[in-house]
Amino acid sequence: MASLSWKHHTLIQALISRGPLKEKEFHSIFTGVTGRNPGDAKKIFDKYLLEINKELSYVHFELRACRDQYDGHVCYGVVNTVSDDQSKLGTKYSVPQIAFFKGIIEAIAHDEAAQGCISGFDALNIRLENQVPSEASSSQQQVPPAFRNFSMSQKDKTLDELVKDAWLCRTRDGNNIGLGIRSLLDLRSWFRNNDVPSCEVCNEAGVKADLCPNEGCTVRIHKYCLKNLSSQRDDRVCSGCGKPWPLGRVAKEEAVEAAVNDDDEEEETDTQATSLRSKKRKIRRHRDPAENVSSQASLASSSGITRRRVTRSAAHLS
Repeated sequence: MASLSWKHHTLIQALISRGPLKEKEFHSIFTGVTGRNPGDAKKIFDKYLLEINKELSYVHFELRACRDQYDGHVCYGVVNTVSDDQSKLGTKYSVPQIAFFKGIIEAIAHDEAAQGCISGFDALNIRLENQVPSEASSSQQQVPPAFRNFSMSQKDKTLDELVKDAWLCRTRDGNNIGLGIRSLLDLRSWFRNNDVPSCEVCNEAGVKADLCPNEGCTVRIHKYCLKNLSSQRDDRVCSGCGKPWPLGRVAKEEAVEAAVNDDDEEEETDTQATSLRSKKRKIRRHRDPAENVSSQASLASSSGITRRRVTRSAAHLS
């Protein structure tokens, strides 16, 4: 068994200490460590990942990549490949918090519309007793007191913690709750074991995906997978129902989204410019009093000199 070098350890440490990283960030670290660009040296990059995973497999961990289903970006992270009672002891979350999180995951993953999110209101109203085994939940006495006493404020605080830790995410408007990149990385086997429908193109769980427009068909495809298909052809036949799936509309939707993103960037730029102008005005206001005092002192000095000159001239004339 070959030991890992400091370069391997640096890559692992970066993912463990910083959490999941977007592809661009992870590639930048790889380039800084090895002096190689993953885009130009893909075989070397893949070899590093393979060597790391061989060693991590002995402790049931894996360096894994997946796409963020909300923006299509590839992310890397180190995940635990074993889900048992012993591994749960390492989490910082309490039993009620884990049950609350599981309830949210189930609500999002089993959404037939594949929107990839639920409203914040629905998230806060997740019932923890539904996470108790059916034979126990039939009796109110069997529901743990910690579940019954888990307040709305505790749920709200837990939501913030789960979002901060990237287990969940908030949509752009802030009103809905979706799956964070850590969930998408970590719960791959859970999605398969719980029959979450997969994307027809990449075979990954279609948590947030587009549904076949033909009524009654259950086929779903991620938006970024549809985008790749639309770049190759204008239309394709759905493998589920055999009817055409109009891919041309995907390009239009992408254009609309790009325009919205551009508007957001322009608004952010305008906000930064406004803030900069405001700061400059404040600096001027701070400087003005000093400048006024200096000007007044200068005027007073000039006035005094003028008076002395006038007085001397008058004395000479007299």
